[in-house]
Amino acid sequence: MTDKRTFSVLVVSSGEKFNLALKDVLTPDRFDTVQIESSVGAARRRLIDSSYDIIIVNSPLQDEFGADFALDMARDSGSGVLLCVKSEFFDEISDKVSDYGILTVAKPTTRQTLNQSLRLLCATNERLHKIRKENASFEEKIREIKLTNRAKLLLMENLSMSENEAHKYIEREAMNTRHTKAEVAETIISQYTGGAS
Repeated sequence: MTDKRTFSVLVVSSGEKFNLALKDVLTPDRFDTVQIESSVGAARRRLIDSSYDIIIVNSPLQDEFGADFALDMARDSGSGVLLCVKSEFFDEISDKVSDYGILTVAKPTTRQTLNQSLRLLCATNERLHKIRKENASFEEKIREIKLTNRAKLLLMENLSMSENEAHKYIEREAMNTRHTKAEVAETIISQYTGGAS
């Protein structure tokens, strides 16, 4: 069985009691980076240079309520967002943010509820991570096919090769030079077009 992936967490909370409760839940074996900011302004500044798998917003904050910040994070980042709000605001806020994939928890909350919410966010984040990896691999494959086809065309035009000969030439060059077919194709394209790939 492979090692479990660890997650980075940004906690945006000015509540000391809440922060202490979270420390019990955010164990180092599962959450390798935990950063706490007490205001939205400080969180936004931190997010300029860093990204996090999970963002936990404990509303209200020093400088704003926090729901708009949570919405911004859900729209503009790949982070899973957990928004904790007082129980009297739960229905209204949950209705406002749930369509954006934000998980909302009513306060006061229990350690078990926080733990379950974080497990759900981790599972969702893990799935998205796998989908992004698959998409990146798929996009790279499409890029390779496009480059290879363009290079084959250039070989056919310039060296009077058949499509099959051009294809075998690119495969052989990739094997001999220990480069990918995309890299070999880029070299061929550069050779015959003066660098425009």
